[in-house]
Amino acid sequence: MPDQPRTLHKGPGGRLRLGRRTAIVVVSVIASVTLTACGDNGPPKRAFDVAPYVHKGHVVNCDVFKTQADAQAVLRADALDPNALDRDGDGIACPSRPEPTDKKPVHRDFMTDKDGAPVIEPLRSPSA
Repeated sequence: MPDQPRTLHKGPGGRLRLGRRTAIVVVSVIASVTLTACGDNGPPKRAFDVAPYVHKGHVVNCDVFKTQADAQAVLRADALDPNALDRDGDGIACPSRPEPTDKKPVHRDFMTDKDGAPVIEPLRSPSA
């Protein structure tokens, strides 16, 4: 069987039909567009501007944020947590705020005191 052209040709009854290669390409394009459009059916992610809350000292508390995810974004941007959003030091900011939530803890590579505030200088034992 001779290879069919990549364009339209006349089939039985004189009707125009796609060549085999063209039909495969068309189906592939339709499938890829459909899969791309349906790939992420989750809710759209909204960006939260953390600039007004970071590197300015204590300017807000948990009650200011509409969602826990917004408070967590601020904690991620400034892990020193001058706003005291993570009172227990577990890396989760304002756990009682409503959804949407972001419960992935923020890694903190410094020590905190019992209130969650960072300890800047190492603790010295009384015997030293």
